[in-house]
Amino acid sequence: MSKVKPAPLPPDTVIGGYRVVRKLSAGGFGVVYLAVDNEGQQVAIKEYLPSSLASRPPGELLPQVQPEKLSLYRLGLKSFFEEGRSLAQISHASVVSVLNFFRENETVYMVMNYLEGGTLQDFIITARELKKQKVFRESTIRSLFDEILRGLRIVHQHKMLHLDIKPANIFITDDNKAVMIDFGAAREVLSKEGNFIRPMYTPGFAAPEMYRRDSSMGPWTDIYAIGACIYATMQGYPPNDAPQRLEKDRLSLALSRLRGVYSDNLIEVVEWCMSLDPLSRPQSVFALQKELSREGERRYTKLTVGEKMRLQFDNMVSDTKKSARKATGFATRFK
Repeated sequence: MSKVKPAPLPPDTVIGGYRVVRKLSAGGFGVVYLAVDNEGQQVAIKEYLPSSLASRPPGELLPQVQPEKLSLYRLGLKSFFEEGRSLAQISHASVVSVLNFFRENETVYMVMNYLEGGTLQDFIITARELKKQKVFRESTIRSLFDEILRGLRIVHQHKMLHLDIKPANIFITDDNKAVMIDFGAAREVLSKEGNFIRPMYTPGFAAPEMYRRDSSMGPWTDIYAIGACIYATMQGYPPNDAPQRLEKDRLSLALSRLRGVYSDNLIEVVEWCMSLDPLSRPQSVFALQKELSREGERRYTKLTVGEKMRLQFDNMVSDTKKSARKATGFATRFK
């Protein structure tokens, strides 16, 4: 594995007709840039650049890949390209929009809508610091995941899996939309095929079958992650990871402490989604949607998910003088 992360493209680099403004983020699989098109429209561009397989000196454009890693690099490249092609065919408010994808500089770039706002993880951290009895209201949780599941259902209908659903990959935009970002199918290909590559799983949110390279995955794999995300919005923290749970499962104990805070139905939904046995989980998003939207459990309002979340923060801030300054800064960020 490369000890030094590949250098990002320098500002003002032009790729595929887009001008790079700056790096937005970087991870083990690639780099995301803020860029502008020929008309000055802002976009986000994701570059395939796995740090375990490639290096790149500062100022250079081409990734450097050692010969023994080249076949795996190309395998991930192909999967990333196919992911872009598939996502470009999906048009849904809760799924990141892929505007373009192209090959250049011996790698692949995926052009997406530039989203402004913050991740669900940002909201959880702030809510956790302000919480009294609960992190999020149940009505907010149900509304949020109703939106996400609508998008995930479309993804699954296109024969795709997300494979990296977590609060950091659920984006709450400034115009109050919940959007799934950063699909992980190409990462999974590298983890499965590359014996020397550390599996790129997010502890707590990856289903147990993702740790077994010979097991089949399906919609139930993403559904496990949805359950883990709901758990995080209830507890303020991620659940124990799957290997820990296989040794000693404390999920029911942790959820039992939330009885009386959240409905039995919501707690049972989380346990159902996070069953260690894939066959014991909901086998489709539709089955989960049906249970999550049960009459009598939801409090329907005309507020959007983002408005509900922001309203909840406003209420918590007004009741929490000690944290008022910090919360006000957070609210300003998301106006």
